[in-house]
Amino acid sequence: MAETITIATVDNGDMVRMQGLTEHFTKANPDITVEWVTLDENTLRQRATTDIATGGGQFDVVTIGTYEASIWAERDWLVPLDDLPGGYDIGDLLPPIRAGLSYDGVLYGAPFYGESSFTMYRTDLFEASDLEMPEEPTWDFIIEAASALTDREQGVSGICLRGKAGWGENMALVTSMANSFGARWFDMDWQPQLDSEAWNSALTTYAELLSKYGPVDAHSKGYQENLALFQQGQCAIWIDATAAGQFVMNEDSTVADSVGFAMAPDNGLGKRANWLWAWALAIPTSTDRQESAKKFVAWATSKDYLALVAEIDGWASVPPGTRKSLYENPEYQKVPFAAMTLASIESADPTAPTVEEVPYTGVQFVAFPEFTGIATAVGQQFADVLEDAATIEDALKNSQWVTEKQMVRVEMLNR
Repeated sequence: MAETITIATVDNGDMVRMQGLTEHFTKANPDITVEWVTLDENTLRQRATTDIATGGGQFDVVTIGTYEASIWAERDWLVPLDDLPGGYDIGDLLPPIRAGLSYDGVLYGAPFYGESSFTMYRTDLFEASDLEMPEEPTWDFIIEAASALTDREQGVSGICLRGKAGWGENMALVTSMANSFGARWFDMDWQPQLDSEAWNSALTTYAELLSKYGPVDAHSKGYQENLALFQQGQCAIWIDATAAGQFVMNEDSTVADSVGFAMAPDNGLGKRANWLWAWALAIPTSTDRQESAKKFVAWATSKDYLALVAEIDGWASVPPGTRKSLYENPEYQKVPFAAMTLASIESADPTAPTVEEVPYTGVQFVAFPEFTGIATAVGQQFADVLEDAATIEDALKNSQWVTEKQMVRVEMLNR
């Protein structure tokens, strides 16, 4: 009798494709049946966290991010993945991605795809306006280009950026952006720094870009909404995940033949606004079907899986950012966004994410358990700025207050 494993995953394009290819796994493993629970990002995190924390055993494989990997591993919620079957070749994983999914040197999440962030832009609009996108743009150039390319009559926004509130939505972009302005969440004594001039400069630039040159109701636009706008030709510039490269060039994109790629912007201080993230498959310690789960995880994150996707959908559709061998493959090197993706991933440093020294790791997040609650609250403050419901000064003042309050609570709990 076949053993059934239940997999919880996020509803993005790469994961949807994986589900469509599941028959290739079950054909090779007829003793295993796979059931899927597909959720939006916020709901996935809530349900997976609750199930794992309580030992519920509802899921045998969960999709987690770089943020959760070390925190959950430290709590003994995850099974170590240093013995995956099938010639997995753990040494082939890109070092930054592997490190981000490890705890005490042991892998706890097998990367399905890895990403940084970069700048996507409409080459046709740049050419028509006699503009040339630098390979390494500055924020000043982005402002200049967004201004020149905004065409409200034609329904084209000069720039699209994440505005939807959420620690994994607007705060991923704004935190990375703030790094490039010299801002940091905490100083070396873990004192919040959101009322600094650097945060004010970053948030002011972000708000002005979206209010002057962004889409209507920018506060409601996250990754998925901006992807759709770009695919429909309604964004001249979009700064977001490198994983979006394949989707702005596929059959759903009306501008597929007119897309260029550049690094995420900087502000002349030595740090770019590029983050580091991976969606990974992990196995909760609460599962009773650990071996079957390991077989699936090894299959879905293997070299053979990448080759399978390439055979069916082409090399541009292969989940990016996980393996050195992929970027050494001459066929994959022909993909227009491949080199820029690798350069962006390799230039992000979670151990030194900001201009000044910090006590934490993480580029677009701070790797400690309370960050999600803090950043969710701060993200709402920043979304309020886009809605004209708060001034920049008030948003930062309130963000400083809520962060200080939470850090006092953390200190009391740790005494």
